[in-house]
Amino acid sequence: MAEPIVVTEGLTKDYHLGPHTVHALRGVSVTIERGEFVAVMGPSGSGKSTFMNLLGCLDTSSAGRYVLDGQDVAGLSADDLARIRNAKIGFVFQQFNLLPRTTALENVELPLLYGTLPARERRTRAQQRLASVGLADRAGHHPSQLSGGQQQRVAIARALVNDPAMILADEPTGNLDTRTSVEVLALLQGLNRAGLTIVLVTHEPDIATYASRHLTFRDGRLRADERVEAPVDAAVALTSLPREDEDAA
Repeated sequence: MAEPIVVTEGLTKDYHLGPHTVHALRGVSVTIERGEFVAVMGPSGSGKSTFMNLLGCLDTSSAGRYVLDGQDVAGLSADDLARIRNAKIGFVFQQFNLLPRTTALENVELPLLYGTLPARERRTRAQQRLASVGLADRAGHHPSQLSGGQQQRVAIARALVNDPAMILADEPTGNLDTRTSVEVLALLQGLNRAGLTIVLVTHEPDIATYASRHLTFRDGRLRADERVEAPVDAAVALTSLPREDEDAA
């Protein structure tokens, strides 16, 4: 049996603000198997964003253990963490984070610039990832020429370009209308069905219904870990939603 993609044991994060200590995460232990689609939920200040930052190697824990894809990342240097981030994790954010003066294709290609691939291979792989999210015909467009849904698809293609072990999506539908949100969720579900692990951070219960497991945080602790027998199928949900604009996504 394949080893889990994520194992945390007693994961803790404290922030020291002058004489005060903020306990952002309090001893979280969780295992995420390869190929799971997990929604991380909780109100503002619950610890879910801190948990995601630790999973994404964007921050380091105060205590506890974190094993990512078989590698214990505790105590690694900033440079080592950056290399792991680029190789193992694809990030999708609410704000898209696309470079405004570069084309969709160049935005997707960006993570590959830190590696050793020849320019032609970088370009080919970026074109393939854009095509996989249905935007082959938008490769030369700048973000300002794309709808919000299209920009998020470019961001997903960029997250995929290094063949990551896991996608971390932080409120990826937060800036999108209902139909476009479900289209993005359909894309994420398709990637998950193809075997990719998805960890989705959301404060919206209706978005979490598309995931097959819910981790609920409150006051820095993992309060609930629930399996979902029948997640909502985004492709099916789309059939009941009106199409407001043919170019909406």
